Amino acid sequence: MSGHSKWSNIQGRKNAQDSKRAKVFQKLSREIYMAVKSGGPDPDSNPSLRLAMDKAKAANMPKDNVKRAIDKGANPNSGENYEEVVYEGYGPSGVGILIHALTDNRNRTSTNVRVALTHNGGTLGETGSVSYNFERKGYIAIDRTTTDADEDTVMMSVLEAGGEDIETSEEAFEIYTDPSDLKAVRDQLEQDGYQLATAETTMVPKLTVPLSDEDQAKLEKIIDALEDDDDVSEVFHTAD
Repeated sequence: MSGHSKWSNIQGRKNAQDSKRAKVFQKLSREIYMAVKSGGPDPDSNPSLRLAMDKAKAANMPKDNVKRAIDKGANPNSGENYEEVVYEGYGPSGVGILIHALTDNRNRTSTNVRVALTHNGGTLGETGSVSYNFERKGYIAIDRTTTDADEDTVMMSVLEAGGEDIETSEEAFEIYTDPSDLKAVRDQLEQDGYQLATAETTMVPKLTVPLSDEDQAKLEKIIDALEDDDDVSEVFHTAD
């Protein structure tokens, strides 16, 4: 998985996300709402809700917002109904782009995704044209400023907890797990005293594409346009 640091992507986009905090909270509220609808309001028995709440915590989403989303999802008369939709497309140099959305209007979202891609030099692909190059993984990040542990110590903790892989940089320890093991690994690392910056499921590319600075700028425009859409929840890509 080397060469595709999710942590650097998270940090590199943090300021932009901060400027769109209200939109980020709206998307997180929708994820929490959907998790409650599908699995109930108790995070201890609903792993999807626990992960959504962890993401909300990492984004500094107010607890009142989280509670409102949970209460709304638990209300059978809330009247909202979203479906998960996946779109696949291409950016500069053939970079694969995987777009996850939660929408109550598939036609609206499809149009918006197509426009975000084509108006910024990308194209919308067929189902399966990009997704084959991704695999779902559990992802945990530990900011190195929050721990004095060295790489060997963290690696031992990760392996004992059931993690599959760890990547180390000057800024963070990035841990990958089987999606079904994410909760157990997360809980064990927290029990071991580590402060986790994030714990979530993600899509990791099997093969990556190197980009020039010019193409990197083009890809960022596409991603910005997609993430600006209220219905788009996550965007993944194969750029190195």
